This record gives sequence, structure tokens and C-alpha cells, in this order.
Amino acid sequence: MSSTDKPTPTLVLGSTSPFRKMLLERLMVPFITDDPDIDESALDGESPRALVERLAIGKAEAVAARHPNSLIIGSDQVAVHGDEIVGKPHTHERAVQQLQAASGKQITLYTGLALINTQSGGRQSDVVPFRVHFKTLDDHTIENYLRKEQPYNCAGSVRAEGLGIALLERFEGDDPNALIGLPLIRLVAMLERENYSLFG
Repeated sequence: MSSTDKPTPTLVLGSTSPFRKMLLERLMVPFITDDPDIDESALDGESPRALVERLAIGKAEAVAARHPNSLIIGSDQVAVHGDEIVGKPHTHERAVQQLQAASGKQITLYTGLALINTQSGGRQSDVVPFRVHFKTLDDHTIENYLRKEQPYNCAGSVRAEGLGIALLERFEGDDPNALIGLPLIRLVAMLERENYSLFG
């Protein structure tokens, strides 16, 4: 914090995702988590970028009311193949379809990030794109991957922090953490604009 008489704000991650929690732990600062519990449905005609930014802000807002003197982090992510949002498959059959469609192609991940300062009322939000290029996948590879990983709660059927990395050929993007759902480079810049120092 800057040398003012204001107390150091509490860092709050508005998410129940174990992957986002794991990423935020890399910054080695104390934080708590809180479940935003909001409707994540897309609006009619809403673009992927607009969707993830709106939901990131919405998650931060949902948690903010419960945490005065805090910095609230909200984040949301979608995968996009062509013009279609690729969601969580939930079933084996849908996961097979998603991976067959992605084989040899590129998927773009859009991660919305929001930071709300409940002490000052300050708000920041951004969208961080990250592109993933898939290898050409045969049915044997897809079936064995799904049997081992069971990524049915992962957008696009890929758990990139696990075995899913073996399905991918290369990445394009500014922040590899965006692949998992919390772009730390952009988050650190936001925290610094709120005079929150990671180094004391």
C-alpha cells in the first residue's frame, strides 16, 4: 500500500474455481474467496468479448456488497471456435464432438477480468484473448484422452493444466495464465493502479 492512513484492503477472489484460486496463490499474497453465484447465460446477440466482460464485472459486483474495504476480483472465460461459443461439454458424447471439431484448428479463449475497489469505488475491467492451436486428433486419441482426463466441466473439453496440454500444438497470447482462466499479468497491473503492492 501507499503510505496513507487507509487500511490495507482485503483481496477477494469472486470465484469458486480451484484453478483460479491456484493461479492467484502464485502471487503469494493473502486473499479469500467468495461465491458470486450469478446467472452466466449469454444475452441475445452478445459477443463473446462483451459476455465475459459483463460476467466478470457481475461476479465482482455480486461479491462486493459483502466485503467493504476490499479489492474484488471477478473473472469469466469462454472458448470460441469460428463464431460459436464452445461451452462445457458436460457429457462424453458432447466432448467427443467438441474435440473432433477442434482437431487441427484454432480456438480463441476470451477471459474477462474485473477489479472493484469497495473502499474508493474504483472499477477496472478488460478482456484478454488467448489462442490455442490443436494438433490433428484421431478418434483413438480423443477417446483415450477423455477416459483419462474426463474434462466434462472444462470449456472446449480441454484441461490445459493437465493432460489436455498433449492435444495442443502451440499458443498465441500475452499471458499464459489466461489459458487457465485468470490473466495474472493484467491483474497485477490493475492492482498496481489501486496502489496495492505485491512487494510490501
